[in-house]
Amino acid sequence: MGLFTVLIIVLFAIDQWIKYTVVSTMALGAVHQVIPGVLSLTYLKNDGAAWSMLEGQQWFFYIVSILALGILIYFLIHYRHDWRYDLGLALMIAGTLGNFVDRLRNGFVVDMFQLDFISFPIFNFADSCLTVGVICLMIAILLEDKREKSGRSHE
Repeated sequence: MGLFTVLIIVLFAIDQWIKYTVVSTMALGAVHQVIPGVLSLTYLKNDGAAWSMLEGQQWFFYIVSILALGILIYFLIHYRHDWRYDLGLALMIAGTLGNFVDRLRNGFVVDMFQLDFISFPIFNFADSCLTVGVICLMIAILLEDKREKSGRSHE
């Protein structure tokens, strides 16, 4: 578990560093193109979830974050049997922690990544960690299910 704890710390630190850099170098609402037509940095304060859902309901996000962190950490500690699960859980913990700390410190989450080629909510590194973590867990579940089915068909 030590490697995944280090991964959580590193990803959390990257998330916080990116957010700090954006807040300290960009004006609120400012847009800087990184890759024209593909990616821009846009500094936003988000006090909701994606698409500003549940805007201003910080108490809800505090409760959900605390519950999610507790459950994810519990699973990482007690149900480790495949590195894909551990990786997915570590990514999800880092992402949840990054946004939770933002909400505690600021009362909102700092978002900055804007995909210019598609209409998609502006997001941050923690959101990316959460998304990739969920994908890793889905892949691990599908692979385990496939292994179990192929194992049973040979019996």
